[in-house]
Amino acid sequence: MAATTSFAASVPSASSSLSKTLKSDSKNPSLNLGFLSSKAFKPLRARVLPPCDNVGGTGSALAARMVSTPLIKTPAPLDFETSVFKKEKVSLAGHDEYIVRGGRDLFHLLPDAFKGIKQIGVIGWGSQGPAQAQNLRDSLVEAKSDIVVKVGLRKGSKSFAEARAAGFTEETGTLGDIYETISGSDLVMLLISDSAQADNYEKIFSHMKPNSILGLSHGFLLGHLQSFGLDFPKNISVIAVCPKGMGPSVRRLYVQGKEINGAGINSSFAVHQDVDGRATDVALGWSVALGSPFTFATTLEQEYKSDIFGERGILLGAVHGIVECLFRRYTEHGMNEELAYKNTVESITGIISKTISTQGMLAVYNAFSEEEKKEFETAYSASFYPCMDILYECYEDVASGSEIRSVVLAGRRFYEKDGLPAFPMGKIDQTRMWKVGEKVRSVRPPGDLGPLYPFTAGVYVALMMAQIEILRKKGHSYSEIINESVIESVDSLNPFMHARGVSFMVDNCSTTARLGSRKWAPRFDYIIAQQALVAVDNGVPINRDLISNFLSDPVHGAIEVCAQLRPTVDISVPPDADFVRPELRQSSN
Repeated sequence: MAATTSFAASVPSASSSLSKTLKSDSKNPSLNLGFLSSKAFKPLRARVLPPCDNVGGTGSALAARMVSTPLIKTPAPLDFETSVFKKEKVSLAGHDEYIVRGGRDLFHLLPDAFKGIKQIGVIGWGSQGPAQAQNLRDSLVEAKSDIVVKVGLRKGSKSFAEARAAGFTEETGTLGDIYETISGSDLVMLLISDSAQADNYEKIFSHMKPNSILGLSHGFLLGHLQSFGLDFPKNISVIAVCPKGMGPSVRRLYVQGKEINGAGINSSFAVHQDVDGRATDVALGWSVALGSPFTFATTLEQEYKSDIFGERGILLGAVHGIVECLFRRYTEHGMNEELAYKNTVESITGIISKTISTQGMLAVYNAFSEEEKKEFETAYSASFYPCMDILYECYEDVASGSEIRSVVLAGRRFYEKDGLPAFPMGKIDQTRMWKVGEKVRSVRPPGDLGPLYPFTAGVYVALMMAQIEILRKKGHSYSEIINESVIESVDSLNPFMHARGVSFMVDNCSTTARLGSRKWAPRFDYIIAQQALVAVDNGVPINRDLISNFLSDPVHGAIEVCAQLRPTVDISVPPDADFVRPELRQSSN
């Protein structure tokens, strides 16, 4: 069995010194795997070019001529007032934003933040429910608060057994039926699946007490309501605290950080409605109680757009697509399967993620020799616009409500209706690539983060930068962009994927994310194969403007600031880490 995966491996602090310590596998010659020459670029201008007869197979990538530059429209800062916690101003790429730092030394403030709340109802036991319920309970106990944290589940749910095992029981009044729990709670944290929220929101709202607070960890429900011209009832407050990582990460880092004043996953917060002036402090208290190292402000609408989009992009769907594409590419060019797996999945989820987490994207680039940098640039240049093409479409599908509607309809197809059979999601982990991955992980030495492979790194970093660019152009704050496109990926999801494989994550994360990965991963796979790799094979020159803009992009400085606010420990994930959602574990028995 492979040893525990820990992202605490030593990486030199000066990125320029990394070239001697983070090397790609020199025993394996780089594949002749490059892109668009664009001498006619004008910053921040889109142009449609006439067809080029001398370059084939580059598709829409030749039409896209918007280069990432520092000239970004400044988003309006989201300011807020709190009477309990200390608000700080940080500068990210020249933009002022406001945050609240977390830490266990702030737990004594939780009773003030939760003033007027006697019971917190945590509804659901899926991805976020177990982690948030336990973290809240433990933090309130440490704060010597008598607030009750009660878990609400469907009658007959098999998750009752797991909730009892975590210390929630009917006898102590900390476990019960969903609607009984909602009716008795002053703060209702609605953590059931997105599709279940969409199908049950009317009944949920009808059971809430006037002047109580609805808490969400995702803005999906707002997007669903907006698609019907609806909003939340006006007699309740509506807030959101959205950890930038899956539930098991939220719990694992909280537990790891107990001895060092806390660790956890950064969170965004939003106040959509505030009926009595308490909403901001309650939201911030919730985030601090979860163990968030820092909490930043957003809106519920911006959150669901960035989050659903991110799941389909670099957090899961796009990674799934590009590693399958590159695995085929490398094996077709003569690389053996195990090495191809290491140079795709292991490289991204291991050393690339570790390096970005601690030092940023430029450190990945600076780790390479001059020859390897050319390979990186070839891959980056070839992949940036094809990735942006799909990401742009995906964002607009989310913003228009189309993707939200797709999730709701898919959830309904999980059950028999209209005389048609049920079609729950199947697993992807039995195909050849993922079986190779099982073998690779079974013999992986302790602490092995995989090879730093330049072509894979170029494709992955191009994807990350393309996602950052889309979110900037759509007016998201740097805090949201960096947490959604960088931190959540390299500090939360990728460590779990390194321990168990990308396919395991695709098969076991939230319903919305699993659906999104299955829908969008093939799009990234196909566009890299059909456009980027075709351009490489045709010898299209590297786009030097694109590389120059990457190296000078202001996001690197913003990431450096955020890195100083990252968790105080690196997440450590054992190879047998169990993050299967309870209902999936039960359905497989």
